Amino acid sequence: MKAIRRFTVRPVLPEPLRPLSDLARNLRWSWHAGTRDLFRSVDPERWAAAGGDPVRLLGSVPTERLAELAGDRDFLDRLAAVAGDLDTYMTGDRWYQRQSGRLPAAVAYFSPEFGITAALPQYSGGLGILAGDHLKAASDLGAPLIGVGLLYRHGYFRQSLSRDGWQQEHYPVLDPHELPLDQLKEADGAPAQITLALPGDRSLRARVWVAQVGRIPLLLLDSDIEENDLIERGVTDRLYGGGSEHRLLQEMLLGIGGVRAVRTYCRLTGHAAPEVFHTNEGHAGFLGLERMAELRAEGLDFDAALEAVRAGTVFTTHTPVPAGIDRFDRELVARHFGPHAELPGLEVDRILRLGMETYPGGEPNLFNMAVMGLRLAQRANGVSVLHGQVSREMFAGLWPGFDPEEVPITSVTNGVHAPTWVAPEVYRLGARQIGTQRAEEALSVGDSDRWDSVADIPDQDIWELRRSLRELLVLEVRERLRASWRQRGAGTAELGWIDGVLDPDVLTIGFARRVPSYKRLTLMLRDRDRLMDLLLHPDRPVQIVVAGKAHPADDGGKRLIQELVRFADDPRVRHRIVFLPDYGMAMAQKLYPGCDIWLNNPLRPLEACGTSGMKAALNGGLNLSVLDGWWDEWFQPDFGWAIPTADGVGTDADRRDDIEAAALYDLLEQRVTRAFYERGRSGLPDRWIEMVRRTLSLLGPKVLAGRMVREYVERLYTPAAHAHRAMNADAARELAEWKATVRGAWHGVTVDHVETSVASATAELGSTLALRVRVGLGGLRPEDVEVQAVAGRVDEEDRITDAAAVPLKPVGAPGAGGEWVYEGPLSLDRTGPFGYTVRVLPSHRLLASGAELGLVAVPSEDVAEAAGLLMR
Repeated sequence: MKAIRRFTVRPVLPEPLRPLSDLARNLRWSWHAGTRDLFRSVDPERWAAAGGDPVRLLGSVPTERLAELAGDRDFLDRLAAVAGDLDTYMTGDRWYQRQSGRLPAAVAYFSPEFGITAALPQYSGGLGILAGDHLKAASDLGAPLIGVGLLYRHGYFRQSLSRDGWQQEHYPVLDPHELPLDQLKEADGAPAQITLALPGDRSLRARVWVAQVGRIPLLLLDSDIEENDLIERGVTDRLYGGGSEHRLLQEMLLGIGGVRAVRTYCRLTGHAAPEVFHTNEGHAGFLGLERMAELRAEGLDFDAALEAVRAGTVFTTHTPVPAGIDRFDRELVARHFGPHAELPGLEVDRILRLGMETYPGGEPNLFNMAVMGLRLAQRANGVSVLHGQVSREMFAGLWPGFDPEEVPITSVTNGVHAPTWVAPEVYRLGARQIGTQRAEEALSVGDSDRWDSVADIPDQDIWELRRSLRELLVLEVRERLRASWRQRGAGTAELGWIDGVLDPDVLTIGFARRVPSYKRLTLMLRDRDRLMDLLLHPDRPVQIVVAGKAHPADDGGKRLIQELVRFADDPRVRHRIVFLPDYGMAMAQKLYPGCDIWLNNPLRPLEACGTSGMKAALNGGLNLSVLDGWWDEWFQPDFGWAIPTADGVGTDADRRDDIEAAALYDLLEQRVTRAFYERGRSGLPDRWIEMVRRTLSLLGPKVLAGRMVREYVERLYTPAAHAHRAMNADAARELAEWKATVRGAWHGVTVDHVETSVASATAELGSTLALRVRVGLGGLRPEDVEVQAVAGRVDEEDRITDAAAVPLKPVGAPGAGGEWVYEGPLSLDRTGPFGYTVRVLPSHRLLASGAELGLVAVPSEDVAEAAGLLMR
């Protein structure tokens, strides 16, 4: 029989055990080994059955066992110590509190998904895991973030395989009362509620759940409540599900509703109001409109409100391809805003202009969430150095007249939260070497460039550690593989072969990620005979563990999974290559440490960052990857291998895959396997162990989320907070009026004449040119602009590279026609072909970049020819 109603019955803990409840509801347990060990000791079997989830564990422990523990002095002492440690962690000064200067009072961090722990399945892939690691690292550093997301009642899908290897999706229903969440309530005990207005006099209401991530509150909005009609209840049903309007409503709830949830949370708890709003990808971009509406209600007009919002907003883009950005039909967006819908105080046509692709090659009828995100943020970044470069090129149309390298999008390379992803065995080895306190500091704060103490760990210890991690992975794989085959319909009698799957002494390669086509899950299958030879080599075999999910609507990705599964089902190789369904955090925490090699072979440069290889590196795994994302900037032959890319414009896709697959096989056959299996005088693989040591000592500090969050604080959050404080109402009006004036007059800004003190085409290193430039300012004042000489080496087409800008100064009074003369020296500080040009940019104390307005005036061709000298 099926129940007609479901309840969650929570245990009543004996008074001495009450701290267990607080420990269970703070997700710090997900990365704090001492807390997990305490819960495991409550009941090891039920702990395993609960999947390592303390809330589920406490709901299943018999009252007799709880009474026994309440009288166990040793357990109560351990409980007091762990609870005291959490209290110190929550209230003591950390890195953030020890910094000088006025850091942001609070930062609101918005993301459509958060991967904190498998016990809170609100993530699909790298974006969510990155967001979760960002919150955890911020907590460890003491940075005052407030996380904002949605609570999806079905989370992302669970994956299994059919008998013929086709991906199957399952959507288990999540009950918030059974998750480590607390409902945000008003002072009278009523649930706090957020409301959005919809067309047709309808409303979208949401309640707010709070997940405590260490020191960081994570607010999750939930529309599945009785006050909503059926359609509105389903807005937060699934992560990345539904059609365009469904996605639009999710993003309106995340952005607009998220700001309202933050305001409510701060009002009810006394938390400091955010000075900075960080949009993690474009999904939450509507948050800027809600903040503008708040300022309109305080008397600012649209343009002044826009400037005030921009000052305190940071936008991070995570996609290197336009197809990865959410874009909505213009009319759909227009219908959801205005007098009879949401944000009636903002003009709909002005809202639309913020997201329209008004640049060459853009789609004029599409509303682009990333474009809006960039227009609403004064500071923006990509997530690796290469991705920053790709992003500047991709969005260069928003800043016409500027070279891509001057587009105001910087980069902060992603990192991973080491306490979450480092295996306990690796941590214990480090703590034995330098002590527990220093090991915790090294993994969380990450403020050193090298971990030199790794050099003192004996080779034998490193090699034994790697083998033990491999052995643990082998056991995990066999258990998961057996469960997968049972789901596929196999009987016990068919599965005896699983006991021989993988070998703890064989070189183990891992490959796990989402399965869009550009990540090339099946590149390893390009030459199946060569792959079989690698898997079955008599002296230097390899074994491969693969995992990954395709989007439910991506049949192409599902076909790739099926192709790989069918290969892995072949009795000749199934003991050497496996596909594990339902890739998630719980699997990943076993997979990364157990792999000797982490394989990554996307189409360059389509991997924005890619953090799975970072997690492997923190456990002593070596990376074998295309030079894309983070590997492009940090690769060294000392600790990994780079797969050559065939990305020339004349290479078609099939040919490119053939070339890069062949390069992958060559590396494995000739270099990787030899380094793993060759033994030195000690009987150990000396070269391999040295690469592991270098991976830990040189890469380890770089790939930390602590390093990443410190960079965000220093390079983006703090400047944004300062800009926010400077942008009071009067300053916002001043800047908006000044921008309007400059835009209106810019057509009259000209560079009329350029002359130099050098008459020949050669000059000596260290000499100085005297530049004299005459410009027309079109009615603007000299303080409204900056006139610059831009100089550097030139290429074969006379384009300036390594450009450096030198400001020139006005001399004298304006001429009869209103023109001004600017002068200044230009140092010739490099040899070889050298060139310069002159340009005029808008200039104002409240601008974050001279490119901010996308306005620039340069010499006409006639002026350039009359003035131009290239030094060769």
